[in-house]
Amino acid sequence: MKHTLSSPTRWATCLMQGVRSVSLPFAAGLLLTACSGARTPVEQKEDLTAKALLQGVWLNEESDLPWVKVEGDTLYYPDALHAPATFRVVHDSIYITNAFGVMAYKIDRQSEYSFWFHANDDDGLVKLYKSEDVADHLFFSRKQVDAIPSTPEVVKKDSIIFYQGNRYRGYVHINPSTMKVNRTSFTENGVAVDNVYYDNVIYICVYQGKQMIYGKNIQKQQFGTVLPEDYLNTAVLTDMDFVGVSDEGFRFKATLTVPETQVFVVVYLTIHDGEIALSTS
Repeated sequence: MKHTLSSPTRWATCLMQGVRSVSLPFAAGLLLTACSGARTPVEQKEDLTAKALLQGVWLNEESDLPWVKVEGDTLYYPDALHAPATFRVVHDSIYITNAFGVMAYKIDRQSEYSFWFHANDDDGLVKLYKSEDVADHLFFSRKQVDAIPSTPEVVKKDSIIFYQGNRYRGYVHINPSTMKVNRTSFTENGVAVDNVYYDNVIYICVYQGKQMIYGKNIQKQQFGTVLPEDYLNTAVLTDMDFVGVSDEGFRFKATLTVPETQVFVVVYLTIHDGEIALSTS
């Protein structure tokens, strides 16, 4: 079953809860909003003493495994797929910034060697203690985040469409790139972390017989006139199809997907006299 999302909050809620069977129709003004909804006011003074206490490597009390390394105003995670995140401590909460926005977690206990905080709205409590073993720093020795390829290898496909007695062949080449996209996911404790993915560049062209009528590389940023910036920042250009020919021009269908979900947007490209017109229907 697919769910149509009529508001940004419903979309954000689905991502928070890990709903995978979601299609996202375009709506003007759609914005990514964190479900906890709390943003730290810039005018509020940061608790530098609390930040100083957090410096070092912290282990999970339940597993005794390294959970996070705090260095300056940055959080580093042992999983090489998780991007570092910045944080601030204001009053009784820690505010962590990631691709999803600014997430607020209420601090339950803090001392030199103990740090407990609430990770979600379901009374989830993350209990950490500070490591005194220098070997635990080795879990965070890699500063380079491993990006996940959206398309492991080049995908090539073509379609033939007849129109007014003419035969047109449209080609699509989906090429992996090194352009990075951050997508927020959530740990089993409900803490937001960013995974990094590689975006694609898609080459499209149309031939009539042996003559190429049109050819161009398409990148995600070109859809900024019809899709909100917040969605583009977390989506990957995953697919393209040659779907039609008419008096209006050649028609391609592009799909932009939030990685590892079924949240997607379809955008149509109509090409006429070398110009591209974009629409979501």
